[in-house]
Amino acid sequence: MSGGGGRSSNVNAVFYAESYHPIQAGSIDGTDILPHDNAVYRALLCSSAGLYDPFGDPKVIGDPYCTLFVGQLSCLTDEETLRKAMSRYGRVKNLRLVRHIVTGASRGYAFIEYETEKEMRRAYEEAHHSFIDDSEIIVDFNRQQLMPGWIPRRLGGGLGGKKESGQLRFGGRERPFRAPLRPIPYDELKRLGIPPPPEGRYMMRYQIPSPPRRKRSHSPPDREQSVQQRRRSASEKDESRSRRRSSLSNREQSPHGRWRSSEDRKGPSARHTIPAERELSLGREDPQHSRRRRRSSVDKEEKRLRRRSSLSDRELSPHRSPAEREGSMARWKDSPSDDEERHHKHRSRHHGEHSHRHKRKERD
Repeated sequence: MSGGGGRSSNVNAVFYAESYHPIQAGSIDGTDILPHDNAVYRALLCSSAGLYDPFGDPKVIGDPYCTLFVGQLSCLTDEETLRKAMSRYGRVKNLRLVRHIVTGASRGYAFIEYETEKEMRRAYEEAHHSFIDDSEIIVDFNRQQLMPGWIPRRLGGGLGGKKESGQLRFGGRERPFRAPLRPIPYDELKRLGIPPPPEGRYMMRYQIPSPPRRKRSHSPPDREQSVQQRRRSASEKDESRSRRRSSLSNREQSPHGRWRSSEDRKGPSARHTIPAERELSLGREDPQHSRRRRRSSVDKEEKRLRRRSSLSDRELSPHRSPAEREGSMARWKDSPSDDEERHHKHRSRHHGEHSHRHKRKERD
């Protein structure tokens, strides 16, 4: 009795194909091990020989996880009408209505790409079996790029179909596999590479199958490893920052800091803005400053020599008499140097200020 009850419960149970196999697609319960028509045999040859490349079509563009397949369209439906109808479920990013390469007439199906995956899933759930130009449409995800082993209808594969054609294909949203009522040949299915029916995990007909989701870029171990790497890099950055701050504080406290510019003394926040050629090494004098000081002393010496030489030229002029020249030479020899003149001026000015203050005190 328990076996009969289980068998009766499987009558309304269905399951959907996760990967495409031509022999399984031609079976109503997904347990056939031989092709039952020539189209299935042709699709099997294309699959085994690798004659079809699902990613080789240059017209297929966009994100496959945001793209929908819309079938059973009216031959009168154009791109504008289809875009207006499908925009009720989300923002349409791209639309391609497939047309005949010679006549340009619509072939009754299209591919619609939405801005986000959420909008695509909404259209996938709500637009199925809706009407556009008095024609009931079917909606499915982009199986060409998201279903492994996919073979299109023109090569004997595909899904769905009509009974009149005699080439029904099962496992899709429109025609799912029925739960098998006969024993399942697991060994034969394994030999042919056909996935067996998921016993105990069947769905009911009113349930909507979920389209494939985008795979995550990192597995859990990779995520843990990336977190550890981020923590390690953050600790290394903190250590380098602390070392940089300590070295900067040592520079600020060094006795040679008088040769550093005002920009160098601003602190660690402005340190990275100081050019490298302006930074001073510890315990060394700025070479530019020393060069500048030597150049200024040499310039002063040259000026003094030029002044003395011009004075001597004037005093030793041939227009003067010998007595005048000898007197000027004696005055030049007896004249004090520039340093002595500056010292004398400084002392006289200091003496004048002192006497002026003394007189003002006496007056008070």
